[in-house]
Amino acid sequence: MTKKIPLLMLLTLLLSIIHTEPLYAHGGEKHDKAAQTEEHAQEPDTSAPQSVAPEEHAAHVQEPATAHARPDDFPNKHPLVVHFPIVLLLVAAAVQLCNILFLRRELDWITTVATIIGFSTAYYVTKFAHPHTSGLTEHAKLVLDQHDLYADWTIYLAGIGLGAQLLNQFLFKGRRWSVAMVALLLTGAAYCVAMAGHYGAQLVHIEGVGPQGRYLDTGHH
Repeated sequence: MTKKIPLLMLLTLLLSIIHTEPLYAHGGEKHDKAAQTEEHAQEPDTSAPQSVAPEEHAAHVQEPATAHARPDDFPNKHPLVVHFPIVLLLVAAAVQLCNILFLRRELDWITTVATIIGFSTAYYVTKFAHPHTSGLTEHAKLVLDQHDLYADWTIYLAGIGLGAQLLNQFLFKGRRWSVAMVALLLTGAAYCVAMAGHYGAQLVHIEGVGPQGRYLDTGHH
């Protein structure tokens, strides 16, 4: 009888280990289906998309039939027009630099048209479609000052470059020295508009100025 007591105790211990072992592993972590279901039930569901657009700037969200935003859905017209001067002034500078070598009248016309549209749209977005801002951080104000500085220099150099290009095309008849002078001015304008675009992108994507109307007033300069 005394020999059977330790044997019964050993069997009881083994049965208890076998019974509890499937529930715990790797430091007591639960792995059975009931435990997994309980854990998933406690986790918040983050798979559903969250709508963060304010109603006053995203009324088109209520129209699921179209993904196209109306012009009035934007808090300001600046982002709708600003890409025209960026692209066209870069194109005008590149074409005019090539024309120093080729001296082709067709390239002169491309430069003239691109510069006219680029200068006009740059003037519009800087003087008429530039929004008021409020509540900016000190660093965002510094970035905005740099953006405005390069935007102003874009207008100056593009305007002077346009006048020089008209003289080059119609008065000097595309002489190489006049083509080179226009190319120099437009290259400066292209550099300035590229830097203005850089600081503009920094304002939007790093400082958070503009998306969904943040830090923007409804008025314009």
